[in-house]
Amino acid sequence: MGEDFGRTETKYREFGAFLRSRRERLTPASVGLKEGARRRTKGLRREEVALLAGVGITWYTWLEQGREVHASPEVLSALADVLKLDPTERQHLFLLADRAPLASRNADPEIVETPLRRMLLSLSMQPAYVIGRRWDVLAWNKAAGALFGDYGRLDGDERNIMHLIFADKDHRALLIDWEEVAMASLAMFRADTVSHSGEPDFKRLIAKLSERSKEFRAWWPCHDVLRRLSSLKRIMHPQCGRMAYENTTFAVNDRPDMKLIVYTPLKEDNTDEKLKSLLL
Repeated sequence: MGEDFGRTETKYREFGAFLRSRRERLTPASVGLKEGARRRTKGLRREEVALLAGVGITWYTWLEQGREVHASPEVLSALADVLKLDPTERQHLFLLADRAPLASRNADPEIVETPLRRMLLSLSMQPAYVIGRRWDVLAWNKAAGALFGDYGRLDGDERNIMHLIFADKDHRALLIDWEEVAMASLAMFRADTVSHSGEPDFKRLIAKLSERSKEFRAWWPCHDVLRRLSSLKRIMHPQCGRMAYENTTFAVNDRPDMKLIVYTPLKEDNTDEKLKSLLL
């Protein structure tokens, strides 16, 4: 117990020191305040941060002093905005406070950087794609297009993994174990996207899937969650017949909402040779 208390105390001190370091690097002008004639404080004053964030000066002072004060996600978000934290700094602030970050109301555009696109292209014999915070397919390689169809023909919600599974009859026909895959995917989707559940794009997608799929409509209220696991995916391809792949998910550095999904062909059903024939 003493060791746990020591770790907690250290975390509070680090939290306070981090706040102070971010406050001291700002100038009054950078947050729209006047400099004033005499200013001995480096950066912003504590009372200025407290005022801009809408919290009490005494309470904010306790935070910087590393006292055992619990800030809500809303307050942490306000402090992060006032202190002009970038995404990495914001995440660090929330982690120090043992809080989950609030979903951004104005989410940054999801851009798949060039190195990741090069990796996708290099996986010539492994169908692979990148999904974003809402499980939209953001980028894919030639093998993924050959196996699942050209994602480029799809627009908006149609290029979403959940929409493909539940509302796209051609994609659904590919999945031999559709019900098992759909139920597991739905549980993983809920676990992955919980921090974004109130955003308009998510609400629209859920409403659309509830309308178009009786299975989604029945299963979504069950609130099942599941962490991502490697799994076997059995495909019934219209040209090649039965195929078997091992499906693995990789996190993308610095983009916690972005994931790389890779399908490795297995010897079962002569899958590797069938994939080669598709790519000719």
